[in-house]
Amino acid sequence: MRIALLQINPTAGDLDGNSALIVRGVRAAGAQGAGLVVTPELALMGYLPRDLLMSRGFVSRAGRMLDRLAAELRDAPPLLVGVATPNPGDRGRPLFNSAALLKDGAAGPLFHKTLLPTYDVFDEDRYFEPAAGPQILELNGWRLGISICEDVWNDRDFWSRRRYHQDPIEVLARAGAQAILNLSASPFTVGKQILRENMLGHLARKYALPLLYVNQVGGDDDLIFDGRGAAFDAQGRMFARAKGFEEDLLLVDLAAGAGAIAEDDFEPEAEIWNALALGVRDYARKTGFRKALLGLSGGVDSALTAAVAADALGRENVLGVLMPSCYSSPGSVDDSIELARNLGIETLTLPIAPIMKTYDAALAGAFQGFPQDVTEENIQSRIRGNLLMALSNKFGSLLLTTGNKSEMSVGYCTLYGDMNGGLAVIADLPKMMVYRVSRWRNRRRPEIPEAILSKPPSAELRPNQTDQDSLPPYELLDQILELHIEQCQSAEEIIAQGFDEQTVRRVLRLVRAAEFKRKQAAPVLKVTSRAFGTGWRMPIVRGE
Repeated sequence: MRIALLQINPTAGDLDGNSALIVRGVRAAGAQGAGLVVTPELALMGYLPRDLLMSRGFVSRAGRMLDRLAAELRDAPPLLVGVATPNPGDRGRPLFNSAALLKDGAAGPLFHKTLLPTYDVFDEDRYFEPAAGPQILELNGWRLGISICEDVWNDRDFWSRRRYHQDPIEVLARAGAQAILNLSASPFTVGKQILRENMLGHLARKYALPLLYVNQVGGDDDLIFDGRGAAFDAQGRMFARAKGFEEDLLLVDLAAGAGAIAEDDFEPEAEIWNALALGVRDYARKTGFRKALLGLSGGVDSALTAAVAADALGRENVLGVLMPSCYSSPGSVDDSIELARNLGIETLTLPIAPIMKTYDAALAGAFQGFPQDVTEENIQSRIRGNLLMALSNKFGSLLLTTGNKSEMSVGYCTLYGDMNGGLAVIADLPKMMVYRVSRWRNRRRPEIPEAILSKPPSAELRPNQTDQDSLPPYELLDQILELHIEQCQSAEEIIAQGFDEQTVRRVLRLVRAAEFKRKQAAPVLKVTSRAFGTGWRMPIVRGE
């Protein structure tokens, strides 16, 4: 049987738009001789629909749209489509996370997800009731085991500690499945695809069953989906893979184990660049923005953000704003202008020194007797933030923030200042990774001036300031933050690895103290295993 894996880019809640994507893909698959078409998880609704699932009206409209799809595709190949369906029972959560078979103009039968993740960005137990028993589709002489995303992530021989007590794939194999299909909406993190392929190949080999995996692609708020659906034969050999970071239609011959493997680049910097560009492009498109703007400081963070934006939206749709103060070095201004020229983006210069004097005069009485400190530095940042928001409002452009993960972690950022904006593009990239991705980009297209990459990082909010006046060296800081944030290690665990106790405890205090800022930050595009976004659930007030 020839099965088409339909890798589409849906939008959460857009039933009409998502339906159109599905119809277009099914028609194309039918023209290529597919006997079955499979969409990603919840494709009709777009993943993640979050609390849209609490709206009975939305769920009812999805049900009606499912019936319309079945009627429209009466003459097309059978379609297995991801959708949330009502739980008819009088106990448990109100919905199932389902795959519905559309065939011969009718919708049904339904196949439900068993394992419902509640970690990181997921909260599926909030909405869904788990399946009971094996989910088997009999079609064209095949017994196809239907699984949905998390169902394949719990094998006892692959994971040292399993999250769940049951294994749906083991249940399907025992029930006589001849192949496994998996409908996924698996968010991107750097390096994850290699893990996926190893895990899926292991499952196929373990149960001696072909396994087909289809994944969503595109940006959805802070999440990015990289696609890369794949097919494995009964020996665990990958024989087909869809493209990364773009829509695709992957046609596989299930019996022959035949298909095409798209080229890919698993270099971390390449994956991050592709993910960020897709995330910016889709966030802007799906929220109705055509243009974006950002502040250009002459530093590496704003330079990388500008380069990503120009690639994602087109250079003609990006505005770089220079806002020099009396502390800005001529080099920073010149570097920003050179960057903009290399990228081909427009610039606007708004000096803030006169505005700073106005603030000084207005606050002179209230501040009499107090020395200058971080207050005056924050005022500069908030002046810039105000100007950027004014331009965003006037021009109808999306304001991109430019702070990195290291700064966001320890609060080296100003609330209502440089944190202003609608999307935090690189706020899940540690500072050293910002440099790595920037240099990777320059090897392919040398657009970021070398002076930006070689100068000491500085906010330039006081004379001769550098970031290391206030923070440990970024090489050290990023190591401590990675252990604490992504590996969830305590101060004691980090110190035991040879790190200076005073430095570690100071860094972790800064992380705790900055929690209130992160709660008010723009959405952060997630590229690491633990980002300051949907999956970060730390309290602001805590004792430790």
